[in-house]
Amino acid sequence: MLTAAICVGLTVSLTACGDDPDQGTNGVQELPPAKIEKKARTAVEDAESVRLSGTIVAKGHTYRLEMRLKDTGAVGEVATKGGETFSLLRVDEDLYLKAGAAFWVDQEKGGKGEPSEADLAAAQKLEGKYVKVPDGDAAYDQLSGFTQMDVLLEGLLVLDGERTTGDRLEVAGTRAVQVLAGGGSGGSIAVSLEGTPYPLRLKRAGGAGTVELDEWNQGFAIHAPKDGNVVDYGKKISASTDDA
Repeated sequence: MLTAAICVGLTVSLTACGDDPDQGTNGVQELPPAKIEKKARTAVEDAESVRLSGTIVAKGHTYRLEMRLKDTGAVGEVATKGGETFSLLRVDEDLYLKAGAAFWVDQEKGGKGEPSEADLAAAQKLEGKYVKVPDGDAAYDQLSGFTQMDVLLEGLLVLDGERTTGDRLEVAGTRAVQVLAGGGSGGSIAVSLEGTPYPLRLKRAGGAGTVELDEWNQGFAIHAPKDGNVVDYGKKISASTDDA
């Protein structure tokens, strides 16, 4: 009886008498799943920057992304399943690529046989340097897709199937609720229950990758590399990374 009286009398929201799972949430868990998804999409459209990390599968290739993105540019790393890792930097419309010697060796030999001494020497000169990707190069369209916030998120926020509300969970310590498509087989979005309902985790349909999103609207500085750290590759850059 005494315990019950204490529980009734307490005004503190979280006590030993039991926690309220909805306290401090933004309330989207009360909405139909389609409206939760809509609110998440609206939050994305209004956002100015985000950090994205995870794996995506595109055209049969697997990529591991660690990117910071905003409207005016992006910076980060992309790794392929084949082991190649390269850095991308976009400042407005200018796109720069930085990679190790092994990446440039593959570029030099063009996928044909063993690299020559000249190929190895050229690759060593490019290692750790930024190469500006010409906007007329086919590689520009593919690589810039990793750096364009709107394009990348729009491509990831694709669900296929009837929407249902899934379980609640925590993503990096933030409470979230899932929106499932096709019972989860058509992809899912974990939407934040704290503050703005940003998507915190995206699972693509058919096992085509999972990414986590955080640092929404925290912003970051970005600058073009100094001239002394930029070299001209002088030929077409291949963006196929066919070993992905």
